[in-house]
Parts: sequence; structure tokens; C-alpha cells
Amino acid sequence: MNVRDLIPWNRGSSQVPSVYRGDDMDPFLSLHRNVNRLFDDVFRGFGQPSAFGGMTPFNGSWPTVEVEENENEIRVIAEVPGIDPDDVEVLLDDGVLTLRGEKKSETEDKDRRFTERYYGRFERRLALGGQVDENKVAATFKNGLLAVTLPKTEKARTNVKRITIDSTK
Repeated sequence: MNVRDLIPWNRGSSQVPSVYRGDDMDPFLSLHRNVNRLFDDVFRGFGQPSAFGGMTPFNGSWPTVEVEENENEIRVIAEVPGIDPDDVEVLLDDGVLTLRGEKKSETEDKDRRFTERYYGRFERRLALGGQVDENKVAATFKNGLLAVTLPKTEKARTNVKRITIDSTK
């Protein structure tokens, strides 16, 4: 027996391994792919865990946020399109910033045949720690963007400690 006879893709005229050919695909590989696809489809609707704790309501979290930080302040920008500024509430309690509100529908459900838009209440909590001067927090709302500026306390600004990295190992 020749060693070449043991190599599965040298037996026929096709140079593609038999595992990848459609006509005689390995049934276990096919089952494996279908089960993976099933789990991907099922868990796609649950959303990803948020970086700040909790599960997101669907594929992305809502409202989506961008957090910027420098030595003087923390700035949180949240996308809340289609929401009136009066329907949004910003709270800061013990180092946790809470954004909550409600997006209301312009039409009643009986008039709607199909929608992919999201309506309803939302709440997003961001743990920022105790380094924020709660008396100087400011929020602005423009073009569907809610920007919250949280100045750091003097103690937080001076309390930064640089750690040296040992690279001898």
C-alpha cells in the first residue's frame, strides 16, 4: 500500500478534502455546524454583557454611550435620538450615574403594521466611583445627544499614582 492512498484528497480527481465537498460531507461536521448556527441565532437576541455591569436589552445597549476621561473630568455622551429632553432623567448617586427615560411612539399601535423602532423605558447605570464632584455636574442635550460632564474632585486629581512596569522577566 502506498502512503498516498491514505491521504483522502488524493483518491479522486478533486484536490479538495472530502470533508469540504458538498456531495459527501461528513455528517458529524454538518451536525456540528448546524448546532453552532442554532446557538448563534438563539443567543444573538440576548445582547452582550455591558462593560459597566448588567445585560443589555438587545443586540446593542440602549442608549449607547461614549465615556471620555482626562485628568480634570469624566464626560459621558449618550445617544438618545427621537426623545424629548423633558423625557430624560440624569441622576448621580454614590458614584453611579443613572440615565433613564422613555421614548414614546407618535402613533397608536392599531395604526402600525410593522416597526423595527424601539419604544419604551430605558435605564442605564454607569459606575464612575467616588471621584466626581457632585456639586459641579452639568448636562446638555443637543441633536439627540445627551452630554454629561462630571468634574473630578481635587483629591481624585492628585491621587493618581504611577506604577512602574518590570520588564526583566
